[in-house]
Amino acid sequence: MSSKVQWVIIAALVSLLGLGVWSARAQLGAELFPLRIGSDAPDFTALPMAPGAAPKGIDDYRGQVVLLNIWATWCGPCRVEMPSMERLEQQLGPKGLRIVAVSVDVSGMEPRINEFVEEMQLSFEILHDAPGSIQRIYQTTGVPETFIIGRDGKVRRRVIGADDWASPANVAFLERLLAEPAPR
Repeated sequence: MSSKVQWVIIAALVSLLGLGVWSARAQLGAELFPLRIGSDAPDFTALPMAPGAAPKGIDDYRGQVVLLNIWATWCGPCRVEMPSMERLEQQLGPKGLRIVAVSVDVSGMEPRINEFVEEMQLSFEILHDAPGSIQRIYQTTGVPETFIIGRDGKVRRRVIGADDWASPANVAFLERLLAEPAPR
């Protein structure tokens, strides 16, 4: 076999390998390249609970520090952590923290979501993603799951499960993020 034929075979194999990697990335991107700390926060679309309000996504919060919480009304741990999120809202909301809680309850649960918000006396922003696409986009393992996003749009922390958001450690971390300058 001549060296020219060998190079053609090698080029064909490299091309096939490249095509395979490209195809795997297209089909299995989330599994192969998981969302990590330091990654750009992926965009999502969810509806505010206010009737007729326009859908929102991560771009609506660019330049802000965001606590993005993914939850559901049927989730016991979500119910446990919501009061601490409300305390955090009262403490750091005036300093610029945006708390955005996205319910992944199925379509038709809007009245139950509103009842939950009223019962828990929540004043931070509540969105609804009935298809639950945010769970795929953010590669969650369940609910609740929370992502802290810096002013630069990067994921700074990921918390799986309920947390005490008003704890001194969480407040200190968020205050440090709030002190960072907005990107230009």
